[in-house]
Amino acid sequence: MNISAQTVSSRFQAASRLAPIGVSEILKITSLAADLKRQGRDVIVLGTGEPDFDTPDHVKEAARRAIEAGETKYTALDGTPELKAAIRAKFMRDNGLEFAQDEITVSAGAKQILFNAMMATLEPGDEVIIPTPYWVTYADIVRIMGGKPVFVRGEEVNGFRLIAEDLARAITSRTRWVILNSPSNPSGSAYSEAQYRPILDMLIAHPNVWLMVDDIYEHIVYDEFRFVTPAAIEPSLRDRTLTINGVSKAYAMTGWRIGYAGGPSALIRSMSVVQSQSTSCPSSISQAAAIEALNGPMEIVRERCKSFQTRRDFVVSALNNIEGVTCRMPEGAFYTFACCAGLIGRKMPSGQRISSDVDFAEYLLHTVGVAVVPGTAFGLAPYFRISYATSVPELEEACRRIAHAASRLT
Repeated sequence: MNISAQTVSSRFQAASRLAPIGVSEILKITSLAADLKRQGRDVIVLGTGEPDFDTPDHVKEAARRAIEAGETKYTALDGTPELKAAIRAKFMRDNGLEFAQDEITVSAGAKQILFNAMMATLEPGDEVIIPTPYWVTYADIVRIMGGKPVFVRGEEVNGFRLIAEDLARAITSRTRWVILNSPSNPSGSAYSEAQYRPILDMLIAHPNVWLMVDDIYEHIVYDEFRFVTPAAIEPSLRDRTLTINGVSKAYAMTGWRIGYAGGPSALIRSMSVVQSQSTSCPSSISQAAAIEALNGPMEIVRERCKSFQTRRDFVVSALNNIEGVTCRMPEGAFYTFACCAGLIGRKMPSGQRISSDVDFAEYLLHTVGVAVVPGTAFGLAPYFRISYATSVPELEEACRRIAHAASRLT
């Protein structure tokens, strides 16, 4: 008997755990911008969180050597001993943190580290406190695991940072984790030791709450800002802190897919169990490249950081010169998070009213061909995120178009 494709398709039912999850707004915008480009439209995409630089030559050469040496087999489940040694040395050198070999884990990107940690620890209904604005993946991974994301608003007046008093009000008997990201995606804000201190004191008073720290933008900071990480500031929290990092941003290795973390051995073992039944080991070639990145010279990273700072300064200045838009100067990462509250309520040339940051982002894309991400996607409106990890000429043209589009609103 023949069964039509429509009948077969209608039988599919997605797992209920996916019901609250959608495709990332960032990916949607990027996909739409790509579609417009294929149609011949001139579109500048400022939505991707990816350095426009190439992976450094000495890192690529290390990968070639690994291939030629036949290092193409499965490796240890959560990282080769050599890569774990390089990670341990990095934590000690850069952060003053000492980890044993069994306190280090390596995965196919920092996102998998987050996934493994949540899978290994969350029970249905457990709560995870996430300051807004936040990287969209945090909340969706919590939801997939049956947990409940608890959002605490980070006000611009406080640099979009979590405030200890707000954290205290959000903690309940079901709170399992607090997630902190510094420098932040999407705001670029970062915590100094003094700004971390009240939060860490609050966590000391709640011994059942664990801390997850995403330090992926550690090496992209500006204006003499001194990066610090919580486990180094407060050693008493070390045994309930997972410190996450990776090679994707600082070393322009997004496609190599290597993330890593240091934390208590019991947690690391549980995360390894999760990884053993998903991806197993990360790419052997990528691990060899990551060793070279972590052990190699940092001059190129610092040079690129200076380039990002020049772009940041330009974009922030250009946005603040647009009537109706304000933009805070970020301490790190390669994003600006500008407020468009002054444009809400105005009318487009078509007569349609701008009622939200989503409307404004769509207006920019369809009228002047600039793709930005609305703050709503990150849990905080009315803002929009620009990634300035692209060329200066493109940034200049994009800001010119944004200014032109804003000037046409009445």
